[in-house]
Amino acid sequence: MTAGEKMQQLTILGATGSIGVSTLDVVAQHPDQYQVFALTGHTQSAVLAAQCVQFNPRYAVMTGESAAAKLAALLQGKGLRTEVLVGVEALAMVASHGDVDVVMAAIVGAAGLAPALAAAEAGKRLLLANKESLVVAGQLFMDAVAQNSCVLLPIDSEHNAIFQSLPAGFRRGALQNSGVDKILLTASGGPFRTWDKSRLAAVTVEQACAHPNWSMGRKISVDSATLMNKGLELIEACWLFGVEPEQVDVVVHPQSVIHSMVQYVDGSVIAQMGNPDMRTPIAYGLAWPERISSGVSPLDLVATARLDFESPDIERFPCLRLAAEAYSRGGSSPCVLNAANEVAVAAFLEGDLGFDQIPEVIERVLNQLPDTGAESLQVLLAADVRARDLALSMLPLVS
Repeated sequence: MTAGEKMQQLTILGATGSIGVSTLDVVAQHPDQYQVFALTGHTQSAVLAAQCVQFNPRYAVMTGESAAAKLAALLQGKGLRTEVLVGVEALAMVASHGDVDVVMAAIVGAAGLAPALAAAEAGKRLLLANKESLVVAGQLFMDAVAQNSCVLLPIDSEHNAIFQSLPAGFRRGALQNSGVDKILLTASGGPFRTWDKSRLAAVTVEQACAHPNWSMGRKISVDSATLMNKGLELIEACWLFGVEPEQVDVVVHPQSVIHSMVQYVDGSVIAQMGNPDMRTPIAYGLAWPERISSGVSPLDLVATARLDFESPDIERFPCLRLAAEAYSRGGSSPCVLNAANEVAVAAFLEGDLGFDQIPEVIERVLNQLPDTGAESLQVLLAADVRARDLALSMLPLVS
């Protein structure tokens, strides 16, 4: 930071999750550049309390009253400036507050949409790790970004890699005018990449949550195992870069060293590589267009030794197909897809649904709910509720 530059004020939505923890790790390495304005959490009051003691934010937000009360008790007598708030309105406030420069949107699932949208409408530098914001309300979200001069930087490792690999000054929707042929979106393939379809019915929660390369939360780990995470990322890429699904090829790359690629019309392929650690895209988003250290060790190409690639198996992992179909249908279909998936994954994590039945629930919900359009957030949230109710009603039929 040069003389006269003020420290960047940072709000982290979802501070107690894996992305939030990694963001704070990067911030701690650069105490002269970033100051934590607000931290938010869902139920992990003790974790958020420890973060508040270390970073002394102006605000700490919990989504529920009991969690907020517990947090306030844990912080009492600590001598902090931190004010404890509660509820969705408080989340939106700390995301859009006039003193905030940067917002890390890392709340998992559709619950992260409203505060991320508030940050976009306030014209913040928005580091988007919540892919569901674009899946549920892509057009509304991108309109808010454009209309409010929001600087939107993708934090998902794949989309961050695409962003880094696109030509300088790339404009959304200008793929062919930029000499780009297509986007190559990489996928690890998850822990069951080599399993026969017959074995998937017996997958346990512990197996599904044990990602071979990345350290992630339980829900996103299951999404990775079903390839729904890649389906959601396909939808996200379409909105972020203004492309259609046929302009995005999903490529299974088990080593997770190449995070994604851009193929150009002259035959060149530019890839972003690195060790599988989310601190790299987080640091890139925080400092863009500059770069700062992330704490991630450099990639050792000799030790890596080999890079493998294969096509995804849509028959064994139909969630990728369902996501592409939902995007192509448009309207409320991506929102319905996401809601049904969240219900199905939660049921699987609770032991109420088989792993191989997750896509069955999603497809049934998609086929039974009519499109209600996507002209407003209220319409989409109503579609989200209907999809969840329908998915819940199906669980006894397939479990």
